[in-house]
Amino acid sequence: MNFVDKFPVIAAVGTLTAGLALPQAVLAADPLKVGLVSFYSGPVSGPVGMPSRKGADLIIEAINTGTLPPPYAGKGVGGRQIEPIYVDEAVEPVSEYRNLVQRQGAEAVIGYASSGSCVGVAPAAEELKTLTLFYYCGTTRTFEEGAKEYVFRTMNSQDVENIAAARYIVNLKPGLNSVSGMNQNYGWGQESWRDFIKSVQKLKPEVKVAAEQFPKIFAGQYGAEVTALTRSNADVIHSSFWGGDLDAFILQAAPRGLLQKQTAVLTTGGTAIDSLSKQIPEGTVIGVRGNGGALAPTSSFNDWFRAAYQKKYGEQPVFPAYYMAQSVLALKAAGDKAAAQSKSSPSVDAIRKALPGLEFATPAGTVAMSRHKGHQAVTDIAYGTFKLAGGKPSLANVKRYKPECVVPPEGTKSLEWIEAGFPGAKCD
Repeated sequence: MNFVDKFPVIAAVGTLTAGLALPQAVLAADPLKVGLVSFYSGPVSGPVGMPSRKGADLIIEAINTGTLPPPYAGKGVGGRQIEPIYVDEAVEPVSEYRNLVQRQGAEAVIGYASSGSCVGVAPAAEELKTLTLFYYCGTTRTFEEGAKEYVFRTMNSQDVENIAAARYIVNLKPGLNSVSGMNQNYGWGQESWRDFIKSVQKLKPEVKVAAEQFPKIFAGQYGAEVTALTRSNADVIHSSFWGGDLDAFILQAAPRGLLQKQTAVLTTGGTAIDSLSKQIPEGTVIGVRGNGGALAPTSSFNDWFRAAYQKKYGEQPVFPAYYMAQSVLALKAAGDKAAAQSKSSPSVDAIRKALPGLEFATPAGTVAMSRHKGHQAVTDIAYGTFKLAGGKPSLANVKRYKPECVVPPEGTKSLEWIEAGFPGAKCD
């Protein structure tokens, strides 16, 4: 059974750990056990999973030692030290989630890169009444298929990044006539392509679809798809490929000159700009699924994060490191808010109740928990074009989109907003 295609709902067994039944006020000395889940093995680990873990480790260490820069102060999450429990998403996610909560005693969970994982984990989180922060997966299904009490996402969903990508490419190429798609054949890839092409055609109705390719996720070999895309001769190729699939596509497209002849819009391309700088053609449109990584805005917080990450790991942080750190900071900000209100170290439930409506600082800018009744984050989102400057990769023609331009209004489903022509959107 492929975990991204189907997730069985397994009945809970045994009893919940004592940690889930803690009283509202807990001792300051009690650690907060937090599960941190991503791909720590396999083809996604290098571009996504391990940078995510490094970002989490860096922020957790700073939280526990009280060395985060302003506006944060004090040690711990409302005084509680974070005790991380790492779990590999490459193992079946739903059963491992239950094990993490019921047997390992995680009181909160941060994680999940694959949208398929999030679709399966969300019902389990609600059933087990466990605070769960999705840090990376983007499917709109998480909240559009029903309100959640215990599940939150601390970055933008995929509709936002594809609406922004459509606006960027239409502005970049006013003579755009045709677009092809290269996206993985599961929810994330299908929804990303759908929202991108529908947005493009609302902005520029004459644009035609030249080809649509939907290879299996983690397929790794894309010779047939590269041939089909080459023959399509489109002006632009949209791809939401991520992790090892993204790297494989770029490498296999290079000998054919595909991405030199047809401009690529890589919505997650920010993980590859350093590692594959010699294979990415100049002019390729690069996204970072928000406002992190190479497109993070200048700030003292970002300067601290980049310098600390470079010192600790000997490399610059890519955007998955930012977004895992972002989720940990959400826990810190909500915990400190709850502690200030109660004058005591917060329970996990108090932290959960402090999240809706919360605005908090991150190295990628301000995050507002304002969408889907405060369970879905809203941030600025940025795109740029790849360029080598002095042999070093950089991003030029950077455009940042404010939420009022690319985020559907509260209570409106993203596809309905796109098909209606973005009513109420306010863009510069």
